[in-house]
Amino acid sequence: MAHIQLGEQIVTATEVIPLLAGYQLLPQLQRELIIDKVIADIKLTPEEKNNTISTFYQNNQITTPSALDAVLQRYCMTVEQLEALATKQLRVEKFKQATWGGTLKQNFLQYKPQLDKVVYSLLRTQDMEVAQELYFRIKAEEQSFADCAREFSQGQEATTGGLIGPVPLSQPHPVIAQKLSISSLGQLWTPMKLENWYIILRLEKLMPAQLDETTSATLINHLFEKWLGEQLQQNPISIQNDVEMRKPEVFPQRFASDAHLEDAIYRVST
Repeated sequence: MAHIQLGEQIVTATEVIPLLAGYQLLPQLQRELIIDKVIADIKLTPEEKNNTISTFYQNNQITTPSALDAVLQRYCMTVEQLEALATKQLRVEKFKQATWGGTLKQNFLQYKPQLDKVVYSLLRTQDMEVAQELYFRIKAEEQSFADCAREFSQGQEATTGGLIGPVPLSQPHPVIAQKLSISSLGQLWTPMKLENWYIILRLEKLMPAQLDETTSATLINHLFEKWLGEQLQQNPISIQNDVEMRKPEVFPQRFASDAHLEDAIYRVST
């Protein structure tokens, strides 16, 4: 039976699944399995394959046969597995283009309100009377929005005189985004209650999204992640016990409070 050797410690095949579950790595495995399945038929030209592998090796300092052997030994991989990893991102990009490239214009029109960017001024305070007083000062031009925000705003925006952006319209709180979406330039909104704050809001600039290269990449990545999320829900991962699973004892368990799960292998720089 296959097993993993860690110094003098042996981890058997039956112990691997409980360990993956304990380290919260099964969702990542689920994601990669789904991706591998859909890109299985994506073909690269010999030139694309060679160039991508060469770039991957250069980016990861795999420049000599000994360096290659060290990577293969460290990650217990074959050359074929390493080359598949090196070309995976390109095959994923080809899958994205083949699936959504022809409908980007239609999807752009659908998602455009979320892609538009705005610059706006925000002032927030927990005191309703202060908010009302500041609103009238700004409206009467007795004091600038920036000066009021620097002096009275209780959020991080105070350091910028209340100015925020440019940011996608989808980024602010939904209530703020809704107000901004129907604002005319320079429109000052009366103080509104939002959770524990009273906020004053003014639209400074609207930057409509264009279907350029950057927006196209953002949109196609969004569509891919949306599709992948649906696939993860439709293909849930579970453990079918043939024998009773033992509680992992080899390594300490990691929980969701960890900063990040470490990558298992090099990734192509994008």
